[in-house]
Amino acid sequence: MTAMGFSGAISYRATAFIVAPLLVLVVIYGCLWPPGVPTAFFRLQNGANTMEITPKDELETALEGVAMENRTLIIAILNKAYVEQNAMLDLFLQSLGEGEDTEFLIDHLLFVAVDQRAFNRCRTLELHCYKLVTEGVDFSKEVFYMSDAFNNMMWRRTLFLRDVLRRGYSFIFTDMDVMWLRNPFSLLDRDGEDLQMSSDFYYGNPFDNFNFNTGFYFVTANNKTVALFDEWYGWRNNSKGMKDQDVLQKMKKEGAFTRLGLKVRYLETTYFSGFCQMSQDLRKVITVHANCCVSMKVKLIDLRCVLEAWKVSNTNGTSNATTTAWPPVKGICLHDTATKQHTATKH
Repeated sequence: MTAMGFSGAISYRATAFIVAPLLVLVVIYGCLWPPGVPTAFFRLQNGANTMEITPKDELETALEGVAMENRTLIIAILNKAYVEQNAMLDLFLQSLGEGEDTEFLIDHLLFVAVDQRAFNRCRTLELHCYKLVTEGVDFSKEVFYMSDAFNNMMWRRTLFLRDVLRRGYSFIFTDMDVMWLRNPFSLLDRDGEDLQMSSDFYYGNPFDNFNFNTGFYFVTANNKTVALFDEWYGWRNNSKGMKDQDVLQKMKKEGAFTRLGLKVRYLETTYFSGFCQMSQDLRKVITVHANCCVSMKVKLIDLRCVLEAWKVSNTNGTSNATTTAWPPVKGICLHDTATKQHTATKH
């Protein structure tokens, strides 16, 4: 054997001596590796969320299909009373279609239908729809303020929204009687707030207000907000005579927000307006909520007035308002807005 051949044989044997044990280890490791883990591993390497390890259910598919890249979406609850022709759904969609930089938000809005009629109408309009199981409770009719059906619907809503948070999705929740005149996200991109809530009445302190309203709020998904919703929903059987918003206000008074380490901002009515305290600056107003108003029929009349006034005050309905003041807005709830502002109780 030549010197070169002898050297090659040694090199081959050395390589085999190193590689063979490695192959044995790979085979053993593959046998011991739990089923399904390699798939999850490669998903994580590709940047997928850890929740993809388990099969997606219908809700996860719906949320994923609507959410923005930062896992944020908008959620609204829909029932039969809202989907009648020329009813609240039509007006709500009209506001999004005619507001400034709002039309694209419809693609990120999940309508949660609580009855079959609402779900069918939602699908007909080719919106993003999810059918919520209501466990035998009929939410198809108009539910009147503080009725048993009203409170049952509010608690079912809280439970659903808690589920969304647990899945890692942040969201704006909006009642259907909120007109979206401008895109709110620029003002909601603050300094790390966990929760930002609209106000019935606002007195200048963005971090302390007992007059908040859960008809429009933005919540960031994290451990603190999940804990809040867990505790909030846990009150449902000990809240006789209170709606879910009353319970949350009571929790705040008893220090739950502080105890959970929540950073909460209360939104100014100058921007996030309502019938309780109407914004006086049309150039700044982002949303208008038909709060301090009871029946849907009355809300529809007044909200149509608001939307029409908005269109008249804007050039082609798409640019900044040309005046700070609202034009005369006539409505059943709106006519005494000034009185409401003066008689509101400060806390």
